Amino acid sequence: MFQNPFSFRGRIRRLEYGISQIIAVVYIYFFAFVLLFSGYSLTLFLLLLIPAYWFIWAQGAKRCHDLENSGWYQLIPFYRLWLLFADGDYGENYYGPNPKGLGNVEEMIDNIGNTDQ
Repeated sequence: MFQNPFSFRGRIRRLEYGISQIIAVVYIYFFAFVLLFSGYSLTLFLLLLIPAYWFIWAQGAKRCHDLENSGWYQLIPFYRLWLLFADGDYGENYYGPNPKGLGNVEEMIDNIGNTDQ
């Protein structure tokens, strides 16, 4: 979980996506409270928003990839809400293996010969 959180490659599960959205909101509100209400400039606050939005877009793109969609799909209104509830594609897709480890061909082949009784 949370390997390469600023990367746009790969797939993530609903849980990681939901936690990352909570982290981003807490980060934004924390800096809004600390900087803006403490008399710091708006420019500093806006500069600190850049990593937060990069993180939000990267995690959203990876969640879109789990549904075998382009990361641009997150621009569709209310699609981010759908990302919280929709189950990802079973098995490997164009964007990589299933983050839950379900349906990976290599794993199934390994499990065929490994029956410990």
